[in-house]
Amino acid sequence: MNYLIPLLKKLFTSPYLALGFRLYLAWIFLYASLGKIADPAVFAENLAAYQIVPYWGLNLVAVIVPVVELACGFLLGIGIKTKAAASIAGGMLFAFTIFVLINILRGSQITCGCFDAVGDPIGWKKVIANTTWLLMAVHVFFFDRIHIFGLGNLFGKKRNNSGEIDFGL
Repeated sequence: MNYLIPLLKKLFTSPYLALGFRLYLAWIFLYASLGKIADPAVFAENLAAYQIVPYWGLNLVAVIVPVVELACGFLLGIGIKTKAAASIAGGMLFAFTIFVLINILRGSQITCGCFDAVGDPIGWKKVIANTTWLLMAVHVFFFDRIHIFGLGNLFGKKRNNSGEIDFGL
């Protein structure tokens, strides 16, 4: 039984788990952004239903949020600036969760507007999904160490003390 805790710790802090979470979040954010970018007017209507964004700011938010989602998804997908992208994605997921919770407590019968113009109605299932994705973003922030374009350890490259790259050959 003593081996179980170190095994779980190793699994939880695994950079490969973080890579899986990072790629999954990239797909979620890219997919969510595409429909909103294609039709920002419908997204603005969905935002208006939440009654949180001031009316004068709806169009601005309806244009900016999908572009930020697209950028986060792209950066998470290719593994560049992953801490920044995970932070922004996590902040957005936190805000989305709060917005859904506010409208659940209000008793609003609105759809999410997360992926499609006609989506699922908001509810606790959406809160759980957003919270799960938020926890994935936190995990990526702390444990993602696999990068294709950087000097990460995907190909076994490491810098030694003199700054030279050691390929482990």
